[in-house]
Amino acid sequence: MITTALLVLGGLFLPGLSPSASAAEDLASKEELYTGKEYREAFQNPQDDPSRPNVLLIGDSISNAYTVDVRKKLHGQADVFRIPGNGKNSAYGLANLNKWLSMKPGKWDVIHFNWGLWDLCYRNPESKVQGYRDKVHGTITATPEEFRSNLEKIVARLKKTDATLIWCTITPVPEGEAGRKLGDDLKYNRIAEEIMRANDIQINDLHAHALLALPEIKIKEGDVHFTKEGSRYLAGKVASEIAQVISKKKETQP
Repeated sequence: MITTALLVLGGLFLPGLSPSASAAEDLASKEELYTGKEYREAFQNPQDDPSRPNVLLIGDSISNAYTVDVRKKLHGQADVFRIPGNGKNSAYGLANLNKWLSMKPGKWDVIHFNWGLWDLCYRNPESKVQGYRDKVHGTITATPEEFRSNLEKIVARLKKTDATLIWCTITPVPEGEAGRKLGDDLKYNRIAEEIMRANDIQINDLHAHALLALPEIKIKEGDVHFTKEGSRYLAGKVASEIAQVISKKKETQP
């Protein structure tokens, strides 16, 4: 049985994409997954095909939005899974990591992960903006020091899986974002890069890839999210990174 698997982490919230954990555990058949309505649902996970690598995507709404297209681009090459719901911030990820790693099929050989957009977001309970975002009077979710500490612990745990790890950089923060400051995406990406370099972890620069197509692919001014075409564009980069890892693993298998 081939046990190669990939875990993709990273994400924000998109309306309508918050099924319960139990629902996400229900595995869809290949027919449902690739031809039916469920194919369009990011949280409908495939049955484990022993002949193919397994890919698990974990993350926020950015990864939620590109999951289905990654699944489609890797159809026939890998079974693409993802966590139930939103990966949120690094503290939430650290608290839930063991549970996510134990999801079916439970064996991950390649992990592609991301956090950051939630971490660097300022929130204020008095704010009237969606998500209580407020970069003027709000409190940051995770300071750079907290982000570093959480990410170091996450990496240490992920390394215990013996998986090939791929870090996905934080996508751009646009001008006018209500709860996020310009340049913080770069600051937090630098922190993450230091950790990944120190641990010999591959980096997928989705930030740079997104910049090549902005502003055309942004969903609206001041929003970190992307259009459907934009998410499909990001999916191409993610799927390409995963496919390269799968190819290299096949070359080294006896």
